[in-house]
Amino acid sequence: MKHLEREIFIRSTDELERAARDFLAVIGAQRLVAFYAPMGAGKTTFTTALCKVLGVEDPVCSPTFTLVNEYRLPDGDSVFHFDFYRLRNAAEALDIGLYDYLDSGSLCLMEWPENIEGLLPDDTLAVRIEVLPDGSRRLF
Repeated sequence: MKHLEREIFIRSTDELERAARDFLAVIGAQRLVAFYAPMGAGKTTFTTALCKVLGVEDPVCSPTFTLVNEYRLPDGDSVFHFDFYRLRNAAEALDIGLYDYLDSGSLCLMEWPENIEGLLPDDTLAVRIEVLPDGSRRLF
């Protein structure tokens, strides 16, 4: 796995859009992003900010029960948002056609990737979200 090239701090929800823009600039053409963070750290909130900055108009919500949501970009391309929290085993990810999504060339934003880690390509970007003592977040 690859790692984020620089830290990004989010001190309040007012900074989410700025942080999302910074994040997208840092990742460039990277299409596979795996967010590692504890429950409540803001994985879905940050994904929502990313989608907003990218111009997604669809409502963004955690695909906890569907495993994957597809959001449309203004240019017609897709963003795929995964939540692997409820998987009982990695085979369930294969059952939804995981590799079709990962090989699509579209941006794939994954929550709870530790549940399918053995299936992720080597070029997946691992991003950790840490909740700091003051409630701010650090992406690294």
